[in-house]
Amino acid sequence: MLAKRIIPCLDVRDGRVVKGTRFINLKDAGDPVEMAEFYNRQGADEIVFLDITASFEKRKAIVETVEKTANVVFIPLTVGGGIDSVEFMKVLLQSGADKVSLNTAVLNNPALIQAGAERFGSQCIIVAIDAKRIGQPSPAVDSKWEVYSHGGRTPTGRDVIEWAVEAEQLGAGEILLTSMDADGTLDGYDTDLLSSVADAVGIPVIASGGAGTLEHLYEALTSGRAHAVLAASILHYGTFSIAEIKEYLVKKGLPVRPVEN
Repeated sequence: MLAKRIIPCLDVRDGRVVKGTRFINLKDAGDPVEMAEFYNRQGADEIVFLDITASFEKRKAIVETVEKTANVVFIPLTVGGGIDSVEFMKVLLQSGADKVSLNTAVLNNPALIQAGAERFGSQCIIVAIDAKRIGQPSPAVDSKWEVYSHGGRTPTGRDVIEWAVEAEQLGAGEILLTSMDADGTLDGYDTDLLSSVADAVGIPVIASGGAGTLEHLYEALTSGRAHAVLAASILHYGTFSIAEIKEYLVKKGLPVRPVEN
């Protein structure tokens, strides 16, 4: 079994890390470069850096901040936000990113996934999906979720599972799957959503949205069948450290990369 990855998520607005609930009520959480360096030292497996208002405000991710972040972390760095061309993917990768996260632009132009994968390799291409449940919670067999774009502001009418399958077929190397319903609630990941997508695709699924306890992380990686867990609030506000998370998962029988002292 492959090692499960613990990935801090740095949602950035106006050069600062922010955290909210269900994509609203954003609060300042710190400096992205300092926080990335801190998590690198703590033993995080990767860092995800998302300029969360880039697509909505029609601007690019802050390349200078990406460069500064890449200079202080020595683990894979994923960058997303406003990426709408292969040329800009190249800029970010040359600035120090190891992967790019694509969302709004590829919903409008799915061929961009294939173009990026052919140019840089599928391992560099993550498709981020912001999913909102349609109707009330129900067993996974009956559940459906809609894809949202522009930082969770715009419903697209697309089915989440169908879009995940299409993204894989076009060359995506991973799916970053965020439950808008669970995001920031600390009530746990939407494991029905995770398992439904994980069962439909053959590429890794990264769970995002809702982590509040160590058990939530374990549930996402087991019943949710995710390959990695993204976490923000529980890390940014010091609820748990990377080491505490990994120690817990090891005790529960899951493989993780060791934290180096």
